[in-house]
Amino acid sequence: MSFIHIAFALILLLAIAAGLFRILAGPTAADRMMAAQLFGTCGVAIMLLLAEGMESPVLLDIALVFAILAAMATITFVRRAWHSSENVGEMNENT
Repeated sequence: MSFIHIAFALILLLAIAAGLFRILAGPTAADRMMAAQLFGTCGVAIMLLLAEGMESPVLLDIALVFAILAAMATITFVRRAWHSSENVGEMNENT
């Protein structure tokens, strides 16, 4: 097991803890979504570092799943935010 890989994984875990503060205190939904993207990115990086450090190829598959889920979450957020902003614009035009 490589100590350097595990050390960097722990540093990324601290970045996730900092992102948790932004999710709880974020003033807008976009700030919260960016923090959630940080979770996805750091989660993938942690899994890749642990896969290399522990020599476990299974963790590579888990990292791939995390990457796909993070991308899908972002796409879903953008589509919902775009749709709701169009509805607000339509309501403002009708009044």
